[in-house]
Amino acid sequence: MTVTIYHNPDCGTSRNTLAMIRQFGEGPGVIEYLKTPPSREKLVELIAAMGMTPRQLLREMGTPYAELGLGDPKWSDDEILDFMLAHPILINRPIVVTPLGTMLARPSEAVLDILPNPDIGPFTKEDGEVVVDASGKRVA
Repeated sequence: MTVTIYHNPDCGTSRNTLAMIRQFGEGPGVIEYLKTPPSREKLVELIAAMGMTPRQLLREMGTPYAELGLGDPKWSDDEILDFMLAHPILINRPIVVTPLGTMLARPSEAVLDILPNPDIGPFTKEDGEVVVDASGKRVA
């Protein structure tokens, strides 16, 4: 199975998601989207596959969202895409693509919904939150 993650190594949610995919046994394709942003066409494709709008994929914290006035509803989807392409940090993450679907994996354990066998064994996030306990039960 092919898995791709649009990843930011500085993001705990992204790191946890990547760790779950790896614990599942899959060596995912990792795209550090801040270094290698998706093309406009790819971004549009990802947004459509997630059933979202560009505005729903906007990240606010730690970005120029407020400075650019992106909370104003005057911006069209095309204009929001332009902002995302000019400032990739505005793209929320991690985005994960598998043959079973494409999703914004927030919270990170949501990725289990698009892995073909979500039984990854015990898993604890970096912050100590248990996602899957020792018995294999999904806690989070």
